[in-house]
Amino acid sequence: MTVASWTIGVDLGGTKLDVGMVDMSGKIVDRVLIKTRVKEGSKVVIQDIVAAIRALQAKNSEKVILSIGVGIAGQIDSKTGDVRFAPNLNWTDVPLQTELSKALKLPVYVLNDVRAATWGEWLYGAGKGSNDIICIFVGTGIGGGVISDGKMLLGCSNSAGEIGHITIDVNGPKCTCGNYGCFEALASGWAIARRAKESVVKHPDSGKPLLELVNGKIDDLSAKHVLELSHSGDLLARSIVQEVSVDLVAGIAGLVNAFNPQRVIMGGGIIYGYPEFIEEIRLGVSKRALKVAVEHLQIIQASLHADAGVIGAAAYARGVCNQGGNHG
Repeated sequence: MTVASWTIGVDLGGTKLDVGMVDMSGKIVDRVLIKTRVKEGSKVVIQDIVAAIRALQAKNSEKVILSIGVGIAGQIDSKTGDVRFAPNLNWTDVPLQTELSKALKLPVYVLNDVRAATWGEWLYGAGKGSNDIICIFVGTGIGGGVISDGKMLLGCSNSAGEIGHITIDVNGPKCTCGNYGCFEALASGWAIARRAKESVVKHPDSGKPLLELVNGKIDDLSAKHVLELSHSGDLLARSIVQEVSVDLVAGIAGLVNAFNPQRVIMGGGIIYGYPEFIEEIRLGVSKRALKVAVEHLQIIQASLHADAGVIGAAAYARGVCNQGGNHG
C-alpha cells in the first residue's frame, strides 16, 4: 500500500457513530462503532468523533491518513461544511468541518449521509462502472442521490437528491416536511407504520394479527411488523405492502423519466426487509415509464448495505482532496 493511500469515513447518525479506515479499493480495514450521544449536544459528539479517529490512528500508526469524510443526515453548507440543520441530532448551524479539521489537523469534508452512501455504491458497489445512476434508500424516510454523466448532482443550494419530498399525490397524507403526498409520506418506514395503524382501526378484525405482534399496543406498530406479517401471507399486511409498491413504482417511474439512469439502485431497511419490492418495481416501472427511458435500465439492490455510508464518505474525501479541495 502506497503512502497517503488511506482515508477515514464517518457515518454519523442519530443512534450510532460508525468510523472506518478505508483503503483505495473501498475496503474497510478497521473501524470503531459507538452510540451517538445526542442528548449530550454537538460538542460531546464532535469529541467522540475525534476520539474514535485518534483511536484508529493509534492502532494503525504505520498508515498515513490522507483525509476524512463525514456523512450526516442533514442539510450541509457545501462551502464551509457547516451542518445547517440535522433533525436526528438536534443540530442547527454546527461548524462540524471546521471543528474536526482544527482538532485532527487533517482535511475534513462533510456531506449528506445519503449522498455519501450514493458515492459508495457508485464507486465500489452496485453502481460501479456506470456514470448514470440513481440511488434510492427507503428506510425510516426516503433519500437518494443522482449521478448523471459521471457527476453527482448537487443543485444550486446543495439540496439535489431530496427525492423523498417529490409529490406523488397532491391529496395524500401530510409529510414531516409540512407538504402533502410526498414520496416519503407514502412509501417510507414511518408511512408504512401509519398505514398499518390506520388499517387496524378501520378493520379491527383483519387487523388482529398485527396487533398481536405488539401485544395490542397500536402505537408500537412498525414497518417491520407489516413486512414480516406480509411474508406469512396475512391479507391486511399484504394489502398495505401492495399499496406501498404502487407508490414506489409511481415515484421511481417519474425519476427514471426525469434523469434517464442506466441503473436504479435500491437500498435501505425497507428494501432489505422486503426484497420482493425490487421485482415489483422493475415490472411496474417498465409499464409506467417512457419506453426510451427503460431501454437500458437496470433496477437492482444496493450491495454495500450498512457499509455504504462509511465507504462513501471516505471515497468522497479522497476525491475532493485529490482535486485540491474543490467540492463536487
